[in-house]
Amino acid sequence: MFLSNAKRIFILIFLLGMTPAVSSEETWIVEDIRISGLQRISAGSIFSNIPITIGDKVSLEDIQNITKSIFGTGNFDDIQIGRDGSALLINLKERPTIDEISIEGNEAIKSESLLDGLKKSGIYRGTLFKRSVFENLSSELERQYISQGRYGADVKVSSENLERNRVKLNIEIDEGSTARIKKVNIVGNENFSEEELLRFFKLKPRTWRSIFSKREPYSKENLKGDLENLESFYKNRGYLKFNVDSSIVSLSKDKKNIFITINISENTIFYTNEVSYAGDLPDAISPILILQKTQYIVPNTPFSQEALTFAEDEITSLMSNQGFSAAEVVASTEDSDKEGFVDVTVFIDPGQRTYIRKINFSGNKRTHDVVLRREMRQMEGSWASDVLLENSKRRLDRLGYFKEVEYETVPVPGESDKIDVNFSVEEEFSGSIAGSLGYGAYGFSLGANYSESNAFGTGNRITIGINSSDYQTNLQFNFFDPYFTIDGIGLGYGAYYSSSDYSAFNASAYSTDAIGFSSNLVLPINEIQQLGLSAALDQTKLKTDIYSSQQLLDYVNSEGDTQDSITLGASWTRNTLNRGLFPTAGTLNQVSTNIAIPPSDVTYGKVRYNFKYYRPIFFNLIFSTRNEIGALFAYGDTENSPPYENFYAGGLKSVRGFKQNTLGPRAVYSNGQFFSNRPSGGAYLLEGGFDFIFNLAFLDDTRSVRSSLFVDYGNVFSDECKIYELQCSEFDLSELRYSVGLGFTWITQLGPLSFSISSALNNDEYDETEAFQFEIGNQF
Repeated sequence: MFLSNAKRIFILIFLLGMTPAVSSEETWIVEDIRISGLQRISAGSIFSNIPITIGDKVSLEDIQNITKSIFGTGNFDDIQIGRDGSALLINLKERPTIDEISIEGNEAIKSESLLDGLKKSGIYRGTLFKRSVFENLSSELERQYISQGRYGADVKVSSENLERNRVKLNIEIDEGSTARIKKVNIVGNENFSEEELLRFFKLKPRTWRSIFSKREPYSKENLKGDLENLESFYKNRGYLKFNVDSSIVSLSKDKKNIFITINISENTIFYTNEVSYAGDLPDAISPILILQKTQYIVPNTPFSQEALTFAEDEITSLMSNQGFSAAEVVASTEDSDKEGFVDVTVFIDPGQRTYIRKINFSGNKRTHDVVLRREMRQMEGSWASDVLLENSKRRLDRLGYFKEVEYETVPVPGESDKIDVNFSVEEEFSGSIAGSLGYGAYGFSLGANYSESNAFGTGNRITIGINSSDYQTNLQFNFFDPYFTIDGIGLGYGAYYSSSDYSAFNASAYSTDAIGFSSNLVLPINEIQQLGLSAALDQTKLKTDIYSSQQLLDYVNSEGDTQDSITLGASWTRNTLNRGLFPTAGTLNQVSTNIAIPPSDVTYGKVRYNFKYYRPIFFNLIFSTRNEIGALFAYGDTENSPPYENFYAGGLKSVRGFKQNTLGPRAVYSNGQFFSNRPSGGAYLLEGGFDFIFNLAFLDDTRSVRSSLFVDYGNVFSDECKIYELQCSEFDLSELRYSVGLGFTWITQLGPLSFSISSALNNDEYDETEAFQFEIGNQF
């Protein structure tokens, strides 16, 4: 290629009929230099690259040097040099620039990845079009597909000339199919079967079980990872001298099947002899702590590389939590005096202790800086601790105000022992925002309200508003300050008026008018636990009619239709969830009790236990379970607990697939002379479910959307069943109802949009099922 270009740019010394040819011996003084043919490149850059100026004596050898200098810039396809009297003529043809790169036919590899690969080869928009690179373009792209196991990929490349000395590159790709791994052979394994070793491989032949697991396509990276896993398997079992001698990859003639042969040498097992550490430990680190971190490296047992790496990580973590973030910990082995044994030495270089100069926040356009800063467990001016930084991040995640929380540490210029910590957050609609318009299990709801868990960016929770639905008219005001004191003691108070029609609630026909005032206190125990205390004054009036149930009429006859009550409450919460909104890991345990005490008109208690658990499994799949247990009881002179405190089950937030609040005992009318299918609620509740949460592939923003396959269960039970009372039973696990289905929740500006498509598995003839359930605008 170079020779053909050299012929094209061979020095043409011509006089254009004006002067005789220049002989190899002839020289002249250049009085002028004329450059033609330039479009993008400036004449100044040419003058700076040629070895002569006006007034210099020029020979044929000098002209050859000029040509080499200009050609060496790589900017020109053709160079012609001539002479017009004492003027030097330089005529240039610039190489075109690449204006556009069009790629068609690619699916397995995104265009961005292909363009990145081309850029590394010197081909990208705006650069010069070089014929030599262009001719290798197809091979370069095909190599990318071969690395993905697509050996039959075919790439065709063409160029299209555009105006103003530009070109367009057209790339057409036939990706072909991915070659399948037909066989993986391991040669040299004497102590372990091939089947046992291949369990740790991503690259495997397909079997009938492959439908339940993912099989990775062949690539050099995947093979390298499998060989590293194989080496780890042996070295974790004492085969310290294990070696992969070779790995051979061959392809079938039709390029559809891949055969891999791996030759290994197991060698002998080594045992651990002595464990020691070396280096200068700072006073803040006790040698005893170091030895504790090496407890899994056990003398007289087979050597384990995994235990060695674990000890390195644990000691590094110990050092970084004491401010030695640059500590270097290296564990090495050395042959022992005892044959077949190795000595382990952990070398520790603590480096310099690092302190936090400043903690900065960005992205909190709405949330006040103090709301984030009060969640920090890492303090400015103290030494840096990875644990405290992670705890700080976790606390911000749990607030539920942010979609993303990240942080980075930045060295302070000129101060080697100081760093800054920069937290960046992306704000999200708070999970407790309630829209003023919604639709749910109780029909349409309309209201003018403001309900926000991060009110005006202060971190305070406020609810103010009037809401009306088919079931309830509600006026309420609630306020909670989670940092009433600097120590994190929260204080809240509220007032409400509520008028409820329980017949619209799918329950027995009656209504209530209630007014009340409440106050609550939250006391933090530690990072993950808190106690809650509350007190409330309430008055509730019950209204019955000819359609009211016998249970309700009996209660009114016994306790009256108006109850004034003083209620004291207590709760305990343990929360390790990693996020306040759509958690993916951790648990939530919550126990609460409310007791109406004398001199209340009715004395009763209500106890609830709530449990949630999230755990990532694999491939972005998350397992989740929830359980709720409740009990309602009367005590003292009160014979029956208030019916408006009964538990109900069924619906979108309970047991999906069953109509809202329809599970459990039914109402009885006219002293049992006839029965009904209206739910009356129960004194005991048991409900829960199992969810397999997954991402929807067609959605980019998975932090605002949650989808799951679920199994729900639950029911409510009575402590005293009336005659002819349908669906009534005392606490009995065999009476639980089950459903399966698909659930979806999306955080919108109107509030959470939730729906489910489900099927009841063991519904009774009196159960009311509902395959599709939908709700928007209510707190989830």
